[in-house]
Amino acid sequence: MSADPASLQARAGRSAPGLLAGALDSGVAEPVLEIRDLSLEFPVFGGAVCALGGVSLRVMPGEIVGVVGESGSGKSVTAMAALRLLPPGGHRITGGSLRLCGEDVLAASEARMREWRGRRAAMIFQEPMTALNPTRRIGDQLTGVLRAHHRLGRREALERAEALLRDMMIPDPDRVLRAYPFELSGGMRQRVMAAMAFSCDPALLIADEPTTALDVTVQRQVLQLLRFRARERGAAILFITHDMAVVSQFCDRVYVMYAGTVVEQGPTGQVLNAPRHPYTRGLLDGLPERAAPGSDLASIPGRVPDMRRPPQGCVFSDRCAFADDMCWRRPALEPLPGDDLQRRVACWHPLPPAPAAQALGDVQ
Repeated sequence: MSADPASLQARAGRSAPGLLAGALDSGVAEPVLEIRDLSLEFPVFGGAVCALGGVSLRVMPGEIVGVVGESGSGKSVTAMAALRLLPPGGHRITGGSLRLCGEDVLAASEARMREWRGRRAAMIFQEPMTALNPTRRIGDQLTGVLRAHHRLGRREALERAEALLRDMMIPDPDRVLRAYPFELSGGMRQRVMAAMAFSCDPALLIADEPTTALDVTVQRQVLQLLRFRARERGAAILFITHDMAVVSQFCDRVYVMYAGTVVEQGPTGQVLNAPRHPYTRGLLDGLPERAAPGSDLASIPGRVPDMRRPPQGCVFSDRCAFADDMCWRRPALEPLPGDDLQRRVACWHPLPPAPAAQALGDVQ
């Protein structure tokens, strides 16, 4: 590897403030992704599963935004909807809007979406072995993406592909271009996916749990590469994960999702070190590092609601220790008095800020 993780981290950290200052502080920049009150359902026998119930989410240029929550909370559905990757005819959008770089995604033709995928937004999937074609060499797949979006000859595309792999700190890129996906390690395949995602210099990179199948050391290297390349190219990242520790080190802001809705959002340090929604607190209390040696891990009681019959009020009320009659009404996602305006919570009984001793840890 031609650059060590520490140097990548330092360079990524130095380049971040300028990008975020222009996007967030001035208030002038247009979001690269803006989702407003998006509702989506999957038709099933005898009814429909309400996968998203009024999700609102925004990603600004150069920003790294995390989305966390239990499995089934709607994280991946939100990401797939953003690029219109859900199977046509298998879902219904029942409300809301979705804009990518200022353009209406829901109104765009499929030809226009094929043009935007890759150029405006790209996606790294959770398992590269299912995302990469096992019967084609890496070089053929990478050059295919390049030639689909750029007017390049085969030789030029191969040179560009080799440079992209080198940017991802892949040793011997020529050998990797000739290899099949099954001949590479999990970390190497995920670096190939990252190279493919950055190949058309998208404004937005959506990473759907890209490090779940990787060991901790490789996970750290991949995350630092993603952050450094995104900062270097001015791209934003929407990072979907269930790993709170990764979010604390990687993301500028975070959205917490539960049962197809956003229940809390705000700057990462504020949300993770002082959660205001009982669900966010429950997720943090369940972290292994919070448990005393030899004791059971904390867990959130109850089960996720059946989204064929979603709750009329607060979606978390059946599992919440603070629920009362007020929770039969759906709370709005609103700022709390005295909090940062970016900090919003959907709860009738928001928690007080956590004591410092309960903080998750320093956020980089």
